[in-house]
Amino acid sequence: MGPMADDFERMWADLAPIGRSSTSGGYFRQPFLGAETELRAWFVEQAIARGLVVEADGVGNVVAWWDTASPGAAASGAASSGAGGAVLTGSHLDSVLDGGAYDGPLGVVSALAAVDLLRSRGVVPLRRIGVSVFAEEEGSRFGLACLGSRLATGGLSWSDAQELRDRDGVFLADALASVDLPGGAGWPGGGVLDLSGVGTFVELHVEQGRDLVDRGAAVGVASEIWPHGRYRFDVTGEANHAGTTRMEDRADPMLTFAMTALAANKQARLSGSRATFGRVEVEPNGTNAVPSRVTAWLDARCASDAELADLVGAVTRQGTERAGRDGTALVVTAESVSASVAFDASLATAVAADHAGGDWPVIPTQAGHDAGILSAAGIPTAMLFVRNPTGVSHSPAESATVPDCLVGVSALADTLERLAGR
Repeated sequence: MGPMADDFERMWADLAPIGRSSTSGGYFRQPFLGAETELRAWFVEQAIARGLVVEADGVGNVVAWWDTASPGAAASGAASSGAGGAVLTGSHLDSVLDGGAYDGPLGVVSALAAVDLLRSRGVVPLRRIGVSVFAEEEGSRFGLACLGSRLATGGLSWSDAQELRDRDGVFLADALASVDLPGGAGWPGGGVLDLSGVGTFVELHVEQGRDLVDRGAAVGVASEIWPHGRYRFDVTGEANHAGTTRMEDRADPMLTFAMTALAANKQARLSGSRATFGRVEVEPNGTNAVPSRVTAWLDARCASDAELADLVGAVTRQGTERAGRDGTALVVTAESVSASVAFDASLATAVAADHAGGDWPVIPTQAGHDAGILSAAGIPTAMLFVRNPTGVSHSPAESATVPDCLVGVSALADTLERLAGR
């Protein structure tokens, strides 16, 4: 298939075994642990091998800059943006628990391959181009999605971030201090990336649904991201003996949670929204004991901010009513809420237009991305999606074919060339 295909497949082969489970075939690439740290080191090696200038910070964000406009500045790490600001692309390298291979890494590998393709075309961009890796995009360890990009854009303060803990009680600051990050261990010594010179951000991502499959298109362009949030449901009751406690004498939080989960499913189906309880913790978690507490996390996504508020409100109301009947108590805490994101319409149209075979389709996405955080921060942003034959994501069954991935690389390279000039 040519040098571009060889380059892409070689990089993909490098990443394939890192963090992969020998039993499920899924990936465990949680932030600031072995596999994810190895991937970040791999990215820095790839950047240096290409002569890119690496900038990194104390929270795991990394950007590799291709700056042809000012070689002297690039050598000192202070690359010039050029008129209109720098063009940034990239994605993330972390995964959900037992996740797929493509969610995140496809955007990083494709960005490096796009830089290679542009160089092979003899393109000399007028604006510098950066390839980014943002930390903890999935929120799989510290519970807050897009942690790295939120910090880099000022959407999250360090005073709030340092209070985050993982499931083992490890504070974020301690996790950062335990690894050798390219930008220096910990905060605030390593600082945070300065994105003030970025004029445009383009993220390529595997599609996390079947829209492109149904359309018969290899690549699509994002129009918007649905608003979404993560909500912690704490249900408290009374621990008791599973054998000696009569059913009518129980204050069982599991019953309250079970009805709340069913209510979430019904409300989402009625409104065409999404509601998922995917994580549950039970205390004391004994087979022969009525629980004293059930903590569950709701992931909710809707087509508008108002619909999201209505959905969560309805589920909370039904759960509270059930708690009153069960003799339990329910407290709902919003751990993170991301408002709807409408990507720059003119930019999306320009990215989608004039490709061989016609325009790429412009489609919405229900998944959150770093692109949404940068867009909300006022940076004109676009997203490219690569077709996923299974339509399955956040799972080992997530996939993309090499030919489609190469179409994605070409589409990304074309987009970067338009935005950066030549």
